[in-house]
Formats: sequence, structure tokens, C-alpha cells
Amino acid sequence: MLRSRLTASRKRQTFRAGLSSGRLQRMPGAFSPLVAMAIARQGFEGVYVSGGALSADLGLPDIGLTTLSEVTARAAATARMVDLPTLVDADTGFGEPLNAARTVQAMEDAGVAGCHFEDQENPKRCGHLDGTTLVSLPTAVRRIAAAVAARRDPDFVIAARTDAKAHGGIKAVVERAKAYADAGADLLFPEALANAEEFEAVREAVDIPILANMTEFGKSTLLTADNLRDLGVNVVIYPVTMLRVAMGAITRALQTIDDEGTQAGLVETMQHRSELYELLGYSDYTAFDADVFRTGGDQ
Repeated sequence: MLRSRLTASRKRQTFRAGLSSGRLQRMPGAFSPLVAMAIARQGFEGVYVSGGALSADLGLPDIGLTTLSEVTARAAATARMVDLPTLVDADTGFGEPLNAARTVQAMEDAGVAGCHFEDQENPKRCGHLDGTTLVSLPTAVRRIAAAVAARRDPDFVIAARTDAKAHGGIKAVVERAKAYADAGADLLFPEALANAEEFEAVREAVDIPILANMTEFGKSTLLTADNLRDLGVNVVIYPVTMLRVAMGAITRALQTIDDEGTQAGLVETMQHRSELYELLGYSDYTAFDADVFRTGGDQ
């Protein structure tokens, strides 16, 4: 009730253990704390806070317009509601390497298990769109090294995302991945790989754990969890899936109300009030409040 039962340190240790367990860590994207609670109830291994989903939820395109304060606030609100580790998209670190260092400490304070930094120039773009530009390799390495140096909790996971696939193929991905690992990155996020063969090539070339982004409408084939596990991938994220499903349903519902003048035909497709209350732990709050009233009333 009210918040996660586990400390941030414990959740970071869980994420670390998951990365080395040989089991695929599945982390659907949560665009709100309530979605994170549903992810946890379903039995997934972690929660992901996507920069693309967060910016869209704020009514903004995913081009680096969100601020560190906005991202850490949403990350903290999400992480505090679940016992699962939360991984957060930190874009390019919100500035220069020194900003990346500050971002790591802000994310630690937010209670999340880790965050990732990408090697694009600002303003960044979705890695599955054309037109991305990369910072130089030395600049990208400084970004990761600064984040690692600023980390206070050694269990906090720092992931390095590279968009180099569009700028030199797998060879460029591997070159950058090795440099980021040498700089201290714990996890590699090779963005926009096309298929199983490309994941396999990266897996063979890189020693640190690998993350796969299974986003819809992009450049990657949507591989199954079993496919990814067999390829040696350690983490999979579904960053915008829940938002897209929700917005599809919302759009259709609004159309129905506009056309029919009532939501009556939608009721059977809705989450029932009782299901929502169960997810929220409504009865636990009621019982807690009643107990506090009883014990406090005699004073």
C-alpha cells in the first residue's frame, strides 16, 4: 500500500542479478504509474520509462524537448509504486557530459534501477526514423564515462545506447559498443537492429549484456521473447506498446461517443471499477484508514 515495499537498492540488485541470470528480462513501457502496477501484477521482470512515450503523454514530439526534471519526476512516481526494477530513457543526458553526470545522480535519487544514454546529437530523434546524427566517438565515450564516475550506488545500471547502425552498419555498432563497455557501461542498447542475424552478430562481438528494443512501426523485426532469449539477449523493452494500445482504444471510444451519443456500447470493453480498485489496493487503504482512526481516536 502507498508505495513499493522494497528499497531502491534492493531493486537495483534485482536488476543486476537479472542481467546475469541467463533469463530474459522483459520490461514493458509504462507511461503512468498505474500502467507500471499492471505490468507488475502480470508478472514481468521490470518496467521501462520511455522518452518517446513520456514526451507523447506530455503532448510533445520525441525530439529532446522533455527536461531532466520532467523525466525524473515521472520516473520517481513510477518506481515508487512497484517492487520491480525500473529502467529509464535519459536521452542524451540532457546536455554535455557534466549534465549526464548530474542525470545519473538525479535518477539514483528518483529510486530507479538504471538509465540509458544515447550517442545522438541534440536535438535527438527516434532511432527508428531517418536523419539521426551522432556525436563523435570520443564525445560519446566522455558522456558514458561521466555518468559512470558520478554513480554513487555501484548497483545502479548505466546503459549505453548507440544509433550507429544507420551510420556504418554492425561494424560501427560493435566499435562503439566496445568503447562504451571500456568506459564502464553495464548494458548495451544497439538501436534499430533489423533482424535476428544482426542481434546475433552483436552478441558474438560484445561481452556485456544486450538490450533489444521491440518497438512497433520501426526498423526492427518484432522477435518473440523466445527468439531473443535464444539469441542471448538479456533485456527486451516494449517502450510505446501500452501507450499505442491505449490511444487506439481512446480514439475509437471517442468516435463511438461522438457517433452514438453514449458510451453504453463500450462498457463491456472497459476495465471494471472493481478491477481498477483491486489493482489500486483500494480495500487496503480503507482498512488502514479505519485502523488509524480506531487507534488514534482513544488519545
